Amino acid sequence: MGRSRRWRHNDPVSAVTAKRTIRHRIGGEETGGSSTRTAPVWDPATGEQQAEVLLAEPADVDAAVAAARAAFADWSEASLSRRAKVLFAFRELLNTNVEELARIVSSEHGKVLEDAKGEVLRGLEVVEFACGLPQLLKGEYSDQVSTTVDAYSFRQPLGVCAGITPFNFPAMVPMWMHSVAIACGNSFVLKPSERDPSASNLVAELYAEAGLPEGVFNVVHGDKVAVDALLDHPDVAAISFVGSTPIASYVHARATSARKRVQALGGAKNHAIVMPGADLGYAADQLSAAGFGSAGQRCMAISVAVAVGDSGDALVEEVAGRAREIKVGPGLDPGSEMGPVVTPQARDRIVDYIGQGAEAGARLTVDGRELEVDGGGFWVGPTLIDQVQPEMSVYTDEIFGPVLSVVRSGSIDEAIQLINRNSYANGAAIFTGSGHEARRFQREVEVGMIGINVPIPVPMAFYSFGGWKDSLFGDHHIHGPEGVRFYTRGKAITSRWPQGNTTFGSMHFPTSS
Repeated sequence: MGRSRRWRHNDPVSAVTAKRTIRHRIGGEETGGSSTRTAPVWDPATGEQQAEVLLAEPADVDAAVAAARAAFADWSEASLSRRAKVLFAFRELLNTNVEELARIVSSEHGKVLEDAKGEVLRGLEVVEFACGLPQLLKGEYSDQVSTTVDAYSFRQPLGVCAGITPFNFPAMVPMWMHSVAIACGNSFVLKPSERDPSASNLVAELYAEAGLPEGVFNVVHGDKVAVDALLDHPDVAAISFVGSTPIASYVHARATSARKRVQALGGAKNHAIVMPGADLGYAADQLSAAGFGSAGQRCMAISVAVAVGDSGDALVEEVAGRAREIKVGPGLDPGSEMGPVVTPQARDRIVDYIGQGAEAGARLTVDGRELEVDGGGFWVGPTLIDQVQPEMSVYTDEIFGPVLSVVRSGSIDEAIQLINRNSYANGAAIFTGSGHEARRFQREVEVGMIGINVPIPVPMAFYSFGGWKDSLFGDHHIHGPEGVRFYTRGKAITSRWPQGNTTFGSMHFPTSS
């Protein structure tokens, strides 16, 4: 399948030319709605504003929810076969447009093109999972549970569902939500990050080309005004959110008070234990990629390496050498391995944390503040901080930048206790050559996702993604089987078909016979 180009991500923009305006997609149409407020969309590699995005008012959210509610009536009655065909056509269009979608992500987020392609492909895997929803939506049937009585169950869609998604994965994380929700028979309103909004509009176009009815998928751009309008809207049945822990807590509290179903995934401080018997060269390669890839702007990035026993000095030396060799440059430059961070505010925040670590007594083995890149842009280089203590802000806070802290630990017991004391519990990894150590780690560590010699253990699409403690608010992880359960409600039926003049009436509570 092919399609005509509707938007050029590399249109030149300067201070003297009219900037591209990114509008909402409601009921199958692009619209400015009632929006008058805007936010800048930067090119993180140059520091120039490349577009502006409209910020929705409550009336725009009302319009999107109304379109979704109207579309739900027919879409929820669509056969499983029809839904699967639309999702498969969408999958084919996504596959055809991986390069274009990745370039859009790279130009607005800053991540290097190959990383952006990886993001799109991991999102595509969830779409492929959603294509098989007819199998996962099968109910259960029990014949003759009592005399002439049968019992069975099935799952039904909720209605209008909404997704509020972060800047760091503008293509993948929304796909984790909307593809499963739509396959289950729901309609969907997406509120993507206003920092990199264009990918969602392209996805809306691809859904339309795939044959998805108008109004089943809508995109409303905005800030807290739009978020609150979705959280409070009486016609929104469920909210999915990925972002920081404080906002996840806020979303969960406000939406559940409005009696909505909520899954809100929060922040992370992911640890990787490195045991003395591990292959330190392999561990250093993996930690460098997991700590500095995408400029550390991943909720599954490794931000703390816990060096156990005598592994510390050698590990720091190995990682430092790799950090200094990383090629930092514009995301669309084929030679770049790491791009800029997303906004000037993000850069300033990361730089401030690095300074706090140094002032607190940690050792700056590699200082990313020293990075110089020609031209403008929001740059912070790979940063390695050794001798970090658990009370330091570089350890306690989610920095969300290319900063890897090294904590020294005397034993695996200490290391596991360190992880379990942390309020975040998204993921953790261990590098070891011992099966006993690995098995102990996976059983004792209190996090939602675990890697054994794998630094970023993001589950495949047919499993579910999510953390514990302050990394998750709500009962359901995202995508996979738990995603199906989140976007549907179970219904149990008990059935009897009397024959002839047989009577079964009783004043007593019914029991099986």
